[in-house]
Amino acid sequence: MTDRRPLGTSFESWIDRQIREAAERGEFDNLPGAGKPIPGAGEPYDEMWWIKQKMRAENLSFPLPETLALRKEAEEARAAALGARTETEARRIAEEMNDRIRESYRRPLSGPPVVQPLIDVDEVAAGWRAARPVADRAAETEPAPPPAPARRSFLRRLWRH
Repeated sequence: MTDRRPLGTSFESWIDRQIREAAERGEFDNLPGAGKPIPGAGEPYDEMWWIKQKMRAENLSFPLPETLALRKEAEEARAAALGARTETEARRIAEEMNDRIRESYRRPLSGPPVVQPLIDVDEVAAGWRAARPVADRAAETEPAPPPAPARRSFLRRLWRH
């Protein structure tokens, strides 16, 4: 392959001859990836393909905008709450996530305008109980927190005093 193209031969025919001779010598046999599909074949062209490939190889993730990162964090918190050891721990995980969501309501986040709803703590607790047999729940020694008192509206509180 280091030979120079002889004068008087066309470029394509010289290349074709070089490839044919190398194939006859067996230089293309047992190459890594032989017989496997070409990665990304059939997918639309993405000019950032090499960055995405490098990040996958290094097991890195793309930095998400804050609004989308909060949504992802809420999904992970819900999954962690359902996998908690006790119902109290599940409720605590959900409440901590709700605190972060409430904080996001107070200050603007970067990224697309996405409003993350609060996690329903009672729904998470019910899901936690449904995923465990009664015997496992009976082993829990921590009592469930008392229900929160019903909140009165601002006008009702003013009217009473």
